[in-house]
Amino acid sequence: MMIRIAEIEIEPNYLDDYIAILKEEAEASVRLEPGVISIYPMFHKENSNQVRILEIYADEEAYKTHLQTPHFKHYKTETENMVKSLRLIDMSAVDEQTMPQIFKKLGK
Repeated sequence: MMIRIAEIEIEPNYLDDYIAILKEEAEASVRLEPGVISIYPMFHKENSNQVRILEIYADEEAYKTHLQTPHFKHYKTETENMVKSLRLIDMSAVDEQTMPQIFKKLGK
């Protein structure tokens, strides 16, 4: 499994446009790609231009495949000028034994 958190700062005047494109990309990724377990976008309550995305992939190959999809490429090109900063943080699950139970509850 591959787990990553994307920390993104959005230019404030582009926030609504960015969120609309991000929602489309996240929905398409989970619906169309079997290796995408979760693309879960959220924003900081006190500073909405600080976006975080929890990304969970079945494996590194699923992540590499995700990067080549039309919906991801559309997201990257359309939001390029909206993103002020991007930091990708690779994570590890504290207890990988509970992950299958979580996915079962989510219907994955």
